Amino acid sequence: MHCVDVRTAISARADGEELPPEVSGAALDAHLPVCAECRDWEKRVRRLKVLTAGLGLV
Repeated sequence: MHCVDVRTAISARADGEELPPEVSGAALDAHLPVCAECRDWEKRVRRLKVLTAGLGLV
């Protein structure tokens, strides 16, 4: 699995959207523990959601 696909799936999951067809939820969950860059991406996506929610934009 490519990190670019995982990061797209992370963003989709954070937005409450369907995951892209090439990344299942199980595959995403399995990738995160072994990839520090994608874990960092997920952390930043979550932080962005919190910050934008505080602005009333989401």
